Order: sequence, then C-alpha cells, then structure tokens
Amino acid sequence: MMDTNTARDFFANDRYAALSGIEIVEAGKGYCKTRLLIKDKHLNAANVVQGGAIFTLADLAFAVASNSHGQLALAINVNISFLRATSTGTLYAIATEVGDPKQLGAYDVLVTDEQGEVIARFNGMVYRKKQKLPLKSLSAKDSKK
Repeated sequence: MMDTNTARDFFANDRYAALSGIEIVEAGKGYCKTRLLIKDKHLNAANVVQGGAIFTLADLAFAVASNSHGQLALAINVNISFLRATSTGTLYAIATEVGDPKQLGAYDVLVTDEQGEVIARFNGMVYRKKQKLPLKSLSAKDSKK
C-alpha cells in the first residue's frame, strides 16, 4: 500500500494544469478534488468558460485519482458532457473510482460550481501499466535527456 500523497506529489509538476491555474485540493485512494478560480483567460468568445479549461480541470482530478494506487495509469478513453455554462466564480472537479480497479480502471468526475450545480460530467478509463509511479516527477529539463 502506498502513501496517498505519491500521486499528488507526482502531479504537482503538471505544468499544463499549473499554467491553467488548476490546484489539487484533496487526494486519496481512488479520489481527487481539484479547483479552478475562473479568470478572464478561461473565457471563450461567448464569454463562458472554455470547454478545454473544464476538461483540463476534470482530467487532472481523474489523473490523480487513477494513479493513487502507485501504479502508472494512463487514459485510454474519456468523454465529457457539458451541462451548464458559467463565467464567474470557482469550479471544482471531484473524481471517484468505480469499483475495484485491476488492469483497467473506471472513474467518474463531476465538475460543479460553488453552489454545487453540475457544470459537466466526465468519465474516464485507464490502463494500468506494470510500471510503478515515480516518487518524484521528472522536471521538463530531465525529461529531455
């Protein structure tokens, strides 16, 4: 059994999520909660949060939850349904594990606003490789070697 902070620590170096302003709020076995404070840079031409920003928020929660067992898990299928538009406030994504994952793992992620209104629903499936999750993520400089 691994320390539940390993996946959280691994994804703390997720440069795209950091660039987007997404934070990991909580993480545990098969679970993760992420947060995005909506800023002007997240809005599309229709002045609502761009779908890619919502997807990235959900995807980070999915990644942390699915890697929380210490085994490298990579997405093989994901889908998202956008249910409500928003343009201000804070968004949260909560990922939960479906069943007892083995080689394949399924996850549900709900994206909500501050009032708990569902903004999007994301479902993902991962394939678990035999490779253990590294204790520390490689820096961008190290990955070019």
